[in-house]
Amino acid sequence: MVKLSVIVPFYNVQTYAPDTLRSLRANAREDFEFILVDDCATDGTPEILERAERDLPGAVYVRHEKNGGLATARNTGLDNATGEYLAFLDGDDWLAPGYYAQLLAAIEDLGCDFVRTDHVQCTARARSITRVPHGRRDEVLNPRDVILPADRSTSVDYPYAWAGMYHRRLVDEGLLHFTHGLRTAEDRPWIWRLHREARSFAVLGLAGVFYRRGVSSSLTQIGDVRQLDFIRAFDQVIEETARDRDADALLPKAVRTYCAIISHHLGNIERFEPQVARKLRSMSAAAMKRMPQDVLKDALDSMDYERAARLRRVKRRSAGAEVAA
Repeated sequence: MVKLSVIVPFYNVQTYAPDTLRSLRANAREDFEFILVDDCATDGTPEILERAERDLPGAVYVRHEKNGGLATARNTGLDNATGEYLAFLDGDDWLAPGYYAQLLAAIEDLGCDFVRTDHVQCTARARSITRVPHGRRDEVLNPRDVILPADRSTSVDYPYAWAGMYHRRLVDEGLLHFTHGLRTAEDRPWIWRLHREARSFAVLGLAGVFYRRGVSSSLTQIGDVRQLDFIRAFDQVIEETARDRDADALLPKAVRTYCAIISHHLGNIERFEPQVARKLRSMSAAAMKRMPQDVLKDALDSMDYERAARLRRVKRRSAGAEVAA
């Protein structure tokens, strides 16, 4: 029986894929499988993955006929995975040797639905540890209990799917798949759903994933319309949280986080193509209009002046345009 399935989407990462695959080899075990999902890459990635299918123990190669994006590629991996536990890795990142064996031993010992881990952020030659924003380690907790407070960074603000390991029962309960077609922020509805609906989790101090920042092909570096999928992603967070039994308590956190992300993008609007920048403003204003207005007011009042002022300007301009029309 397969103990662990690792889902690794690849798209146009021929420069980095060899490092990723070497690190998987350094984590291979006879009861591990590696689901290598080629999201219809157009560079030399498919040839690299075809060789890996032959040479990497436990490799399973799956190719998309058309590009679907990271969320869809991860879902393909989940649909092909057979392991009792599951983990994710991106095709331009890499692992410390033996990391998955350590992580698996820890989650089995704790017996919880999922674990979250720290990671190493890599920008050029710089390295820094990024920690899960929760202090209690190696202790089984209720994931719902760590969503709040609204005005501080919490576990739902650490959405990286590859920073953890997950029991198969989460797949069976419909909690581990991503929203099909989301091109960015795909992990935001995912992490909120996990924390609202899973029963148990723990935070570990392991830091064996090396997360490569500043990759030119990454959507975080590209200012085209795909970046605006964060609106769709956070609309889903708000909609699903509004139906939760604890909506009154949780919505302020969801709305405040959404506003902070909108303000971040508006504050970096110069990196977007001009037509995308215009669309960002209009979509941001429409998003704020859809939010519960009393919760939105409290969220803006709780934010620092610069971010709140940026959001209020967009909101006012939208209201003024409607009056003029």
